Amino acid sequence: CPWQGPYHELTVHEAECTHPTKTGNELMEILDEMDQTRKKEMQLYNSIFSLLSFEKIGYTEVQFRPYRTDDFITRLYYETPRLTVLNQTWVLKARVNDSERNPNLSCKRTLSFQLILKSKVNAPMECSFLLLEGPYDDVKINPVIYHFVFTNENNETDYMPLPIVDSVECNKLLAAKNINLRLFIFQIQK
Repeated sequence: CPWQGPYHELTVHEAECTHPTKTGNELMEILDEMDQTRKKEMQLYNSIFSLLSFEKIGYTEVQFRPYRTDDFITRLYYETPRLTVLNQTWVLKARVNDSERNPNLSCKRTLSFQLILKSKVNAPMECSFLLLEGPYDDVKINPVIYHFVFTNENNETDYMPLPIVDSVECNKLLAAKNINLRLFIFQIQK
């Protein structure tokens, strides 16, 4: 049974758990699903390990600060101050629920982010990057590697989902005064 929880809830779970009554085929399906999840995790970690062999790697702590738009309908968004990684200047922006019209009517919360290159570059700059929890936050983020080729004409990524584990974790982030994360950028050399 893949259940996880506090010890004081274990007896209640054991009384309600349906796993002991499952057939062998049902259990094999569950185990196969767990095996596929582990394989995906291993592929991700192998990708991260291969990125660590790159010549140009940079990381920094980032702090998203909340702002509101002055539009007719105000929207909450987040932005970091300018930061320097790999001798380039960058900014990160984030928005709640992809700027939906009335996010307060939804109990589900998501954050998406955008990486923007503020420096001018002489040649296209191909990068892989990921955001992880910072040293001052305990939010659970699944590592996801994003890829983009930055040029002077195409210097900002689309908004991509910040891979927060669930809506509860997202609400923890939104309740904080600032959002502290760690940004890693890996420059791909030709």
